[in-house]
Amino acid sequence: MATENRKRVLITGAAGFLGSHLCDRFIKEGYHVIAMDNLITGDLKNIEHLFKLEQFEFHHHDVSKYVHVPGHLDYILHFASPASPIDYLKIPIQTLKVGSLGTHNLLGLARAKGARMIIASTSEVYGDPEVHPQVEEYWGNVNPVGPRGCYDEAKRFQEAITMAYHTHHGVETRIVRIFNTYGPRMRLNDGRVLPAFMSQALRGEELSIFGDGSQTRSFCYVDDLVEGIYRLLLSDYALPVNIGNPSEVTIKEFAEEICKLTGVELKLGYQPLPENDPQRRRPDISKAKEILGWEPQVSRSEGLRRTLEYFKEHVETAPTEALTF
Repeated sequence: MATENRKRVLITGAAGFLGSHLCDRFIKEGYHVIAMDNLITGDLKNIEHLFKLEQFEFHHHDVSKYVHVPGHLDYILHFASPASPIDYLKIPIQTLKVGSLGTHNLLGLARAKGARMIIASTSEVYGDPEVHPQVEEYWGNVNPVGPRGCYDEAKRFQEAITMAYHTHHGVETRIVRIFNTYGPRMRLNDGRVLPAFMSQALRGEELSIFGDGSQTRSFCYVDDLVEGIYRLLLSDYALPVNIGNPSEVTIKEFAEEICKLTGVELKLGYQPLPENDPQRRRPDISKAKEILGWEPQVSRSEGLRRTLEYFKEHVETAPTEALTF
């Protein structure tokens, strides 16, 4: 397909974990991909394999500042944002700006170009939930002035301004609420539980558990998540949709799974639970099943096996700060 005939998509946060996998998917689907990232948490290594392609271009830019993209645009995927506590606790103001100013800039671009835009929201909009599993109609239990507020409230505002542009300006918008996701290209010093556990296990160190390990998470493999995002973007549904894996596991059970997979003895080190850390996390994916015909296909055991292969290649070169989370 000639480049000029391809549909064009802008992906922000393109050098990040999810953004880079989305770049791969849209290249595979025949799109011209315009990747944008300020590299504050992203890594060009995640997308360097795409640089040789004529249907791929990269712009080093902070979307919190004015965004200009020449030519037509069919879709915008706004995935720029620090996404792990280790990042957004270090750079809370940038986190708030990319969710507010960045989203505003991109919605303006979508309106000007007549493009459809999907935003990456998060299960964190539910906070420490009082409804379980979490349904899209639940408004959440979030502390706006707590340490996690910079991320949670940035995402909640992002949803609000996106719906305002949809209802007031008629911009075609989609909202995906992403639950815990894992897979190749996660940073080993990402700060989240899976990279930390795998790094520690591969180094023969004790696994750091915050609290008593009874808190739960639900882990979705990245390929499944990308499929859900792709289907939602192309759907005609404008309200938020949960995309995640409803298979729930306690953190302690998860540590046991990682040790068994890596073949190391289970050694646990307990630390205080961070403030406002959610105790339970599990998506209700009824809407995704009904509207998108989507549900996860990759089991946790298979997803972890694939992810371990990636981590084995990278753990020796990872910085020691990988072990803080």
